[in-house]
Amino acid sequence: MKVQRNLSGANECVPRDFGEDSTVCVCNSTYCDSTPETSLEAGTFLWYVSSQAGQRMDLTVGQITDKKKASIILRPNSSKRYQKLQGFGGSITDSAGINIRNLSLAAQEKLLKSYFSKSGSRYNLVRIPIGGSDFSTRFYTYDDVPNDVLLKNFSLAQEDINYKIPLMQKALDLNPELRFMAAAWTAPVWMKTNNNYTGYGFLKKKYFQLYTDYLLKFMNEYKKHNIKMWAISTGNEPFTMYISILVPFNSMGWKSEDVGTFIADNLGPSLTKSQHNETIILALDDQKIFLPWLVDRIFKKKEAKKFVSGIAFHYYADIIVPAFVLDQTHQKYPEKILIMSEACEGPFPWQTVKVRLGYWRRGEKYVLKMFQNLNHWTSGWVDWNLALNKVGGPNWVNNFVDASIIVNPETDEFFKQPLYYIIHHFSRFLPRGSVRIELKESSIIFHSLTSIAFETPHNKTVVLIYNGSERSQKVDIINPKTGIINLNLPEKSLNTIVYQS
Repeated sequence: MKVQRNLSGANECVPRDFGEDSTVCVCNSTYCDSTPETSLEAGTFLWYVSSQAGQRMDLTVGQITDKKKASIILRPNSSKRYQKLQGFGGSITDSAGINIRNLSLAAQEKLLKSYFSKSGSRYNLVRIPIGGSDFSTRFYTYDDVPNDVLLKNFSLAQEDINYKIPLMQKALDLNPELRFMAAAWTAPVWMKTNNNYTGYGFLKKKYFQLYTDYLLKFMNEYKKHNIKMWAISTGNEPFTMYISILVPFNSMGWKSEDVGTFIADNLGPSLTKSQHNETIILALDDQKIFLPWLVDRIFKKKEAKKFVSGIAFHYYADIIVPAFVLDQTHQKYPEKILIMSEACEGPFPWQTVKVRLGYWRRGEKYVLKMFQNLNHWTSGWVDWNLALNKVGGPNWVNNFVDASIIVNPETDEFFKQPLYYIIHHFSRFLPRGSVRIELKESSIIFHSLTSIAFETPHNKTVVLIYNGSERSQKVDIINPKTGIINLNLPEKSLNTIVYQS
């Protein structure tokens, strides 16, 4: 095999070590690392590696053989197919916008290209908050004038004009296939039962249609900037209302039967009759612990089920919720797409240091959850903030977390975390429309490998393998039509292997 590190003008990572196997790649206004590329010739495969030891998208071009060398065998089977991918991406919050705009224009360009360009991660999904979220510097909605039942005072905020919209437009220029997802953290407080941005409060039933009009006005305003929403959710984490004493950020509760009524009688019909009739509705947008039983209750309203195209869920309960709830949800509603709509590391109480620069173990935890979810019918994965500062903010209620890219405006630099490369290993090589295929495994030894396989619309097979062991592992990927790929996976490494199907 031949290791090739600088193909097509690719730049190598400029590492910065923070101890404890913690390495970032440093980018600035004049330099940023990129992923090497080369043509995929007959009888060859491409093998990309990122590891705890510091490898970042290192490329090996290998020759497919007819010789078995390993005791661990993986057999992709393209005749057995599962879900079709919608894509991968991240979120443009106010905080992400503030941090990105704190860089020079040249550094901003490097950061956005790292995520959205063909030479970068090729993100094709972006989630944005409708109004403010906790990752804003203040609480706001688009109509904070009490009892404005005609929505005469509705207007986008300066955060939309200065941060979200310009970044979304630039991202769309870099990737025209980009799709936007929107979610509101809360309605204007005067529409709620408790007249407060947080705490135990629901949307007043008399305002179900007015709130729908509010959401449509948001989409109207964004469309004036040539930005249309592919999807809108029924609201971000409504369960947060019940634990607002612990997480006192903007939220609005929903009773499941009321969500069904709201979709069936208001949001669904209004979308259908509007200029946004191609925008799909995502239900739930909360923790996986509510699958599938809460969706069952929402769909008791049959019209609601008809209007909903997908079910969105979040990352934070994965540590206590088994993956089979996704299987159950798919079995009940096979026509609904399943999307991880928010995920990040650093939010848990035991993670007292919210940002750990270059910390591989957070990347390892993240990648194992990506494998788990994608192996159980998940068709999209959306990371949380695209960029944060070194404390994990700003966040107006100090709900700091980690991010794939951390910005250091004092030196006009940004740091690509292991989390960035973990997602990159998937998003770079799996365009929308890729299909998960069966991956059979046989082994005569105990191992710490996790794997998944896809076939792309361009007839390439992509196999991803994480070696969680402290030592290297030999693996053979066997395809009776193409031959055998011999690998020796480095310890603690994520590996993406690409070959012609």
